[in-house]
Order: sequence, then C-alpha cells, then structure tokens
Amino acid sequence: MEKCIACGLCSEKCPARTADDYEAGLSKRKAIYVPYPQAVPLKYVIDHDRCIYFKKGKCKACEKFCPTGAILFEDQEQTLELNVGSIILTTGLQTFDPGSFDTYQYSALSNVVTSIEFERILSAGGPTQGHVLRPSDGRTAKKIAWLQCVGSREINRCDHGYCSGVCCMYAIKEALMAKEHVGSDCEASIFYMDLRTSGKDFEKYYTKAEQDGVRFLRSRVHSITQTDPDGTVALHYATEDGCRLEETFDLVVLSVGMEPAESGVETARMMGIACNEDRFLKTRDFAPVSTSTPGIYAAGVATECKDIPQSVMEASAAAGSAGIDLAAARGTLVSEKHFGPEKDFAGQEVRIGVFVCNCGTNIGGVADVPSIVEFAKSLPGVAYVEENQFSCSQDTQANIAATVREHDLNRVVVAACTPRTHEALFQETIRDSGLNPYLFEMANIRNQCTWCHSGDSEKATAKSKDLVKMAVAKASLLEAIPELSVDITKAVLVIGGGLSGMTAALNLADQGFAVTLLERDAELGGVARDIAHTWSGEDVQAYLRDLRERVQTHTQITTLLNAEVLDASGFVGNFRSTVKQGDQTRSVEHGATILATGGTATRSEEYLGAEHPNVTRWHEIEQDPDKLAQASNVVFIQCVGSRNQERPYCSRICCTTSITQAIRIKQASPEKNVFILYRDIRAPGAKEKLYTKARQLGVVFIRYSLENKPLVTQNGEALSVRVFDPILQQPVEIQADLINLATAIEPNQTQHLAQLFKLPLNAEHFFMEAHAKLRPVDFASDGLFCCGLAHYPKPIEESLAQASAAAGRAATILAQSKARISPLVSQIDQGKCIGCGLCIEICPFGAIQAEEVEANIHRAANIPASCKGCGLCASSCPQRAIDMLHFRDRQIEAAIGAAV
Repeated sequence: MEKCIACGLCSEKCPARTADDYEAGLSKRKAIYVPYPQAVPLKYVIDHDRCIYFKKGKCKACEKFCPTGAILFEDQEQTLELNVGSIILTTGLQTFDPGSFDTYQYSALSNVVTSIEFERILSAGGPTQGHVLRPSDGRTAKKIAWLQCVGSREINRCDHGYCSGVCCMYAIKEALMAKEHVGSDCEASIFYMDLRTSGKDFEKYYTKAEQDGVRFLRSRVHSITQTDPDGTVALHYATEDGCRLEETFDLVVLSVGMEPAESGVETARMMGIACNEDRFLKTRDFAPVSTSTPGIYAAGVATECKDIPQSVMEASAAAGSAGIDLAAARGTLVSEKHFGPEKDFAGQEVRIGVFVCNCGTNIGGVADVPSIVEFAKSLPGVAYVEENQFSCSQDTQANIAATVREHDLNRVVVAACTPRTHEALFQETIRDSGLNPYLFEMANIRNQCTWCHSGDSEKATAKSKDLVKMAVAKASLLEAIPELSVDITKAVLVIGGGLSGMTAALNLADQGFAVTLLERDAELGGVARDIAHTWSGEDVQAYLRDLRERVQTHTQITTLLNAEVLDASGFVGNFRSTVKQGDQTRSVEHGATILATGGTATRSEEYLGAEHPNVTRWHEIEQDPDKLAQASNVVFIQCVGSRNQERPYCSRICCTTSITQAIRIKQASPEKNVFILYRDIRAPGAKEKLYTKARQLGVVFIRYSLENKPLVTQNGEALSVRVFDPILQQPVEIQADLINLATAIEPNQTQHLAQLFKLPLNAEHFFMEAHAKLRPVDFASDGLFCCGLAHYPKPIEESLAQASAAAGRAATILAQSKARISPLVSQIDQGKCIGCGLCIEICPFGAIQAEEVEANIHRAANIPASCKGCGLCASSCPQRAIDMLHFRDRQIEAAIGAAV
C-alpha cells in the first residue's frame, strides 16, 4: 500500500472490476481529482473472491499496468541467491518524524508541515498543483516560516546529536521557490541557530536569498500556537540577545533532519556490518566508503548525513573501490547487446509514427489527449498515431517497436515528458525496430504544457498540439546519423601528488591500468604534510607515509616529481600531454586525465597576521609545542578572508579544524582559556558532536558579524582582542598569548591547466564540474575529471572519496575497447569557410582546428570526439559554413515555421 499512488489504473484495466476504492463512497475519478486540502489518502484493494488470477491463475492485468510496482502476486515473491564479488550498500535515509515534539504542534495544527510535505506543495504534480495553499482553508500562504534543526543537533528529546547537513540549503531553496510561486508579497522567514551553507557556491545562494528578501532570524522557537479558527499560527521564540518575541504566520515549515533508514540498519545487522552510535554504517576517514567487512562498500546517507553531490560522489567512489576487487574478472560476465541492420529509407516517402502519452494523470489529467491524437492524424507525413497510458513502460516500448515494423514507419515522434530522462530509452526502442536512433523526435508536453498550465486544460491542450506539430515538422527532415567511436589508450595521467592524486592513482593502478602521476614539488603529499590528525583523530602522517610507499613501489605507477604539463591535446581515449621534468620533456599518451592540483591556505595581513610572531594560521599553531605550552589564553578567529566580497565562499573545513585544535589544547591543559570567534559554526554531520564536546570542555564561542569584526591590537609583545558579544550585548576584551587565524583556502594555480585542457573555472578559479549534483567529478569534456581541493575546499575523507570517484569514473572509459561518443556534432562546409578562425577561438572544447587545404590556405575542421554539439560555432560563423547534425538550420526553421 505504501507504493500505491491511487492513480486508478488497476481499477480501470481490471476485466473483473476487482480493484475497488479503499475509502467507501468515493468514485475513482473523485478519488484522483478530489481538491486539496480535503483529499484523503486513497488506496486500492483487490477483491480476491472475484479476481481472475486467484480463480484461474491467469490475467494479472493490474500488476502489468501499475506504474509504481505496488501490486505483486505472491508467486513472484522469491528468494534469489547471487554469487557476487563485491557489495555496495546505498540504503538511504528516512526523515525525522516531528510528531513526538510538542513544541512544534505538528500533529495538532494543520498549517504546520514538514519540509518534505512543502516540497509536494511546491510541485506542479502535487496536491495543490504548485500553488502554495494553507492546508486548513485552501487560502494562499503569503507569510511562511521555516524552523531549522528539527530532529537535528538535538540531544535532549531525540538523541540526534549530529547535524543533518542539508536542511539549511533546502530551506533557503524552498523559501526562494515560495516567493516565486506566491509573488512579490510573499514573506519568507528562516529561524536558525547557525546557517550552514558551506558547499560549493552555497554561500552565494545564501547571499542571493538575503538580497531577494528572505529574512534570516538567529533564534530558537520554544512554542507554536494557533491564533484563530482559520489556522493562523503564532511562533513564540527567543532571539540571540535574550528577547522573547511572538509573530504570526500563515504556514510553518519544519526543516526535518535525516535518520538512517530502518531497512538499512536491519540490513547491516543481518550482514554483521558495524554501525556507529547514531546507527549509520561505520567507516574511517582514510576509507570513507569501506565498511567494517572487506568487499562491502557504502555510499550516501547510509554512512552519514550528506547532500546529493556528496552522495553521487560516494557512489562512484564505492564503484571504483569495488572495481579493484573485481578487476581480475572484468568483462567476463558482460553480454553486449547486438542490433540488427538498420533499414535504408533513402528516397522513400516520409512515414511518421506519433505516440502520445497520458503519463498517468500528469498529462492525461490536464490535457485532452484524445484531441491531441486526432490532431496529430491530420499532420502531413503522419502515417500512424496512437495513445499510450505510459509510453515508457516495457510493454509499450515493445509495442512501439512492433508498430514501427508493422506500419513501415521511418520516423517516430513521442509526445510525453522530457527528453533529458527518456530520449535514450526511445532511441534504443526504435533502433530495435531497425530505425536509426536519430530518426526520432520528442515533444515535451508534460513539463512544457500540462505542468506549467495545470490549471488551464484548454491552454495546455492547444500548446501540446503546437509542440506535436513542431516535432512532426522537424521529424520529416531528420536523417540517419552514424554512431561514432574511438580507440582508447588504457592509461591515465593524474596531475597532482597530494592525498587526492595519490589515492586516484593507486585506485586505477590496482585495477590494472597504467598511471603517470605528476607532481610539481620534489615530494609527494601536498598540504597533508602539514596535518597531524583528521577531525576524528586518525593519524595523517602515518597514513601519508604508507600511501606514499604504496604509490612509489607500485609497478603500474610512474611518478614524475618536479614536473609540470607544458602542452595538452586530444580527446577522450586519446590524449597526449607534453611534460617537463627538470631539463627534459616527454610525451605522455593517456586515455583519461584526473586533475588533483590541490589548494593552499592564504596568508593574511588582517589581525596582525603578517606582523606578530604569535599570530599564526591553520596548523602553524601545532608546530611550536613549547610556545603553545606557555600560552594561557588562545584565540581562534574564523572566516579570515572568506565569506567576503573578495572570496564570497566558505572554506568549509576551518570551523572543524579550529574546534579540533581547541579540544586538544583543553584536553592537554584544562586550565588554559580557549576562545573561538566565529560568524557561523559550520560542523555538518557527526562533526557537530565536536562542537558540543568543545563547549563541554569549556571552550568559549563568541559570534561576530562581518560589519563588527574583532579588533586585534599590539602593545609591545602583548596582544589584545576586542570583540562584541551579542549575547552579553557588550564588547569583550581578551588578552591573548596566541592567535590562530583560519584563513581562506584557495586553489593552486589552475588557470594554466584550464587553458591547456579547455576546462571551465568558477569566479574563484576552482575547477567547474559538468553538473553540480549529477556529475560532481566529471568535466563537460569527456575523459577529464577533478578531485580534492582544486574542486573546492573539503575535509580529507571527502577528498579521498572524490579521488576514488574520479578513478571510478575514469575506469568506466579505460575498461572499454572503444569509447562511444555522441555523433551530434558540428559539420563544416569547407567550401564556404573563409578561414577567419572565429569558430576555433569561440569553441570552449577545442573541437575545431585549422586544417591546411592548400599551401598557406587554412580552413576550419571539426574534431568529432571533442565536439559537444553546443552550436556556438554554427551560430557565430559569418559565412553560415557550419551546421549541426540533428539540429540543422532547415530542421529548426521547419519547426518554427510549423508553430507560427
């Protein structure tokens, strides 16, 4: 019943009408469309006495048509015994249930919802079709409050002493989306303790939210009450300076934290895998995806609270680690799918098949699908039209392939959802039927019609017809495009010999691939050479010595010290780099490239950082134990050079590092006074427990603002720190013996390599990944990957996970005999080209080169394996000598002409 979404398909398709509404008295249609907020959770049950399957053992129509797999007949429930060489656990999370907290009145007040419920309210496919309405009366919620740390950082009521890490960012996202949905009169307020926006570009998003009018209140809410019969809610809260205030809101959103999924905990118990005290799977800093059982790996929230990029990163890391275990058996169980020959339709009349999807109620519940079907039948070139309930289902896919063959179709248009998720599936389907996969076009009538016009069926239907008409017009001009593939050099170049670079190199070498590891310094190790322990206490220097020894003695790794890359060329599977080492240069051929060039802590003149010997930065405070032993008052200052106009990002690891150092000082000498001056304490996940421990040991935390920063003065050798305490509401002066600055972390010089390999950088010169969430270690150019501090500041365990992820992603290329690449590339007519070189200059991927066609006469030539089909060259060419395959000018013009 948990999977049932009450779509009604089982009832509709059942020949014996045995699937009935769970709630008596409601018709199926009313069950599906009953307006929010009066809707009831509606499920379907099967009358076994009338079911054909239970009488005769046949039918199962309901199971076949159920889109969520909510129906499973008992004879299909079976135990499978699998023989595997490795296991990866991604058992996920469950959200905290706030019903047990009387403070928030979640169970009693209808206008108090969880963040997950608010996500559904914002969704066009949700109960209110994306309109932000109050559950109590259906009125628009114009004043909304988000309450942070519900079920996180809580040791008194639920024993969740950890930070869930993602709540601050999703609350900011929801607040901005609410303002977009409601309009300019929406008031969004976020009640928080510390704003933890430490991920890549997260701080910029926080700043944008402030600029867009989202209000941030550092406070604690102690109770919620209802003020009127309509459901208006009052928050009673205390501010940082001790003031007790009350404010009313239309809607309150509880930013609930994460817990390990019960199923994951049970799986770990059954498999004998160790969990930590919070019931997450136990891992180590130096083996972030390895569980206590060799050969079993874990990724995502199974091991700790984390966001999507880190979860995806760890998934690739776990796959890369499993790849080491399975290297000897690689390819032995692979069965490659073989397609029959493609049909040649050259010279034949255009015969287009159009398949219109209902997508359950996503499309069919808004647009008039039968009307769209009839309209499609009238379009020129259309030979067949069909309506489908779910075009992406397995049985419909088989039906489409059979229909193409039966009706001799040579073009296919599917009007359904987004090609971003389903285009490849339909292309494979028509390839099964003998068509070239690029004789396919998709009209996105879900996202672009029924979702954005969910309240206007007539407009959604008319727009859907327009999109279908445009798709058919373009499809009539489509042409078969042959697939492209290139041979692969089974070797990799890793640039950077710190922890990340060595980890990536060792992972790939252990999988059997040849690795060239390049380091510009005379010694491997990078910034790890200055670090004594990880945040959880593991010995960094001992691990570094062992890692360095394994790398330097590995037969598959060639290490080049005091080396740098002078030049680079090529494409996925076939790169060639010129490397200088001392007075010698050499050419390195490699199929993939990993950039792990690291980062460094900046030096600052602020707070007397460049003037006084007792003002240190980062790990320098640990390198003079005698001076530290003599100090009575030690002050740490956070965010030095970070989170400002020059560097508008959080350096992420500073808070944890300073807290760890402060704890060590207090444990060694409890009588010492240790102060941490901070703007927000950012200690995600289990690191929150360090923050708690530091306070218990007597470390004093004083918050300061960017507008009222601490003032450090010098009187002879003595140091004085003056800072305004927002709790005491008065300045505090500290006579400091030592001051340690947490300065900003910057990437090492990335501009040169970015220019050589045609790689993007963000405004702060960190490498830019292809997609922040879905491809966090890939570059947009295939075969190129990044990891470690060159990507963004991160703790050791995340750097190592990202290094393993980069290795895992590189292995997906190196393990193949050939690399298949998209054939949707630019096509250059050299007869029209005048050799101006504009396309070469503008191409961000280095995919066009000057080719000498006659003596001293050059024309542009495309490098298909490097081309990403972005179209910049085609749109910029003054001679219109460049066209894009599958997006030719005449095809796009035909689609536009059909619309207008």
